[in-house]
Amino acid sequence: MASETGTGAAAPVVTRFAPSPTGYLHIGGARTALFNWLFSRHHGGKALLRIEDTDRKRSTQDAIDKIIDGLAWLGLDYDAPPLFQSDRAARHAEVAQQLLAKGHAYRCFATPEELEAMRAEQRARKLPQRYDRRWRDRAESEAPAGAPSVIRLKVPEAGETSIEDAVQGRVTVQNAEIDDYVLLRADGTPTYMLAVVVDDHDMGVTHVIRGDDHLNNAFRQLPIIKAMGWPEPVYAHIPLIHGTDGAKLSKRHGAVGVEAYRDDEGVLPEALFNYLLRLGWGHGDREEITREEAIALFDLAGVGKSPSRFDFKKLQNLNGHYIREADDARLAALVAERLGTGADLALLTCAMPVLKPRARDLNELAEGARFLFAKRPLALDDKARGLLGNEERGLLAAIAAALRAERSWDAEALEARIKALAEQLGLGLGKLAQPMRAALTGTTTSPGIFDVLVLLGRDEALARIEDHAAQPATTS
Repeated sequence: MASETGTGAAAPVVTRFAPSPTGYLHIGGARTALFNWLFSRHHGGKALLRIEDTDRKRSTQDAIDKIIDGLAWLGLDYDAPPLFQSDRAARHAEVAQQLLAKGHAYRCFATPEELEAMRAEQRARKLPQRYDRRWRDRAESEAPAGAPSVIRLKVPEAGETSIEDAVQGRVTVQNAEIDDYVLLRADGTPTYMLAVVVDDHDMGVTHVIRGDDHLNNAFRQLPIIKAMGWPEPVYAHIPLIHGTDGAKLSKRHGAVGVEAYRDDEGVLPEALFNYLLRLGWGHGDREEITREEAIALFDLAGVGKSPSRFDFKKLQNLNGHYIREADDARLAALVAERLGTGADLALLTCAMPVLKPRARDLNELAEGARFLFAKRPLALDDKARGLLGNEERGLLAAIAAALRAERSWDAEALEARIKALAEQLGLGLGKLAQPMRAALTGTTTSPGIFDVLVLLGRDEALARIEDHAAQPATTS
């Protein structure tokens, strides 16, 4: 394993996360952002954000807003305002001109038709499709007057280039495999490959931590860095995230955007933070790691070389842990958003201690709280309706009478009262609790039935029980 700080160990660590705003913040991107952020925080360095919005047709302000919002939701803060790559086209072009002046780049006047004919011949001969360097050593004077041109990088033709990657180890590529790619298009706009290198240098980035699908790009970007005499960053290429079937994570595996886990799946940010941290990085057998512990423990040596698999059930279980640990008032506010208008925050806050042990996500928490705000007469689901036959409705009448006689409306007193009734009737407590649950909540699952009574309050609880005690059973 290569050193994670490399030769620039004395320099302050600077990392960057550089998403393209052509869609949502992907789970893989969020993990890359997290690893960059943790590495910089661990070393007391800077974490920077760059929006790579040079694809003007596909980049949208909505996507930019969602990416920034998603990062903030995860708790990833940055040490400078976001840098927008599209604002820096003039600087990118300036570097291309400098490379040209130094003899590390050249003008290529090949027409689109000539390049297509070249690729067709390479395909026919089953050769790798790459630019054949036809203008590398030709004088510009050979081109027709006024002919459009691009600027290409003059990549070394012989030898090899090696990278001591902080995750992948030593990786070597033959220079002959890298073509003289375009730096500046005929219309004067920079290519992605040039813009990334220039921006990384100008931002002072010391560590490039990104997905291993960019590993080949490192070998294309290094010649620019060397030609300009700039310091080389430490590279750390992280294996991609796969689905449970081993294929690259995609929409067919379910939600893949951070906002979907927040809005649709009801996941807490600290749970996703923890889960993404453990997705490809480990510290012994630790599963639950706080934000502060993650900053203290994170290193690149703990990043594995193999792809990790996204398991939604594990995320749900971890989310359940964080729900149980979360502040009740905070959970109440989040649940109220899901329940809509009319949700009593004070009541929800009081209910959280008995609701959250059963929930794995905010949706389940909201569903579990829904009975608190149901309007009478309470609608019953099919299972609850099946519990309320003639016998059970008669029991509800007895239960209502017993509860009306109880002056202390607390869980302990109510439990004692119903247990005494069960003994008097010669029944197990469950024979009374289940019809009570159906009448009080409209379902067959809920928190402890005596907690339900307390949360609903005396008047509402008795009214719900008596609604169903008074109705004749429905016969089929």
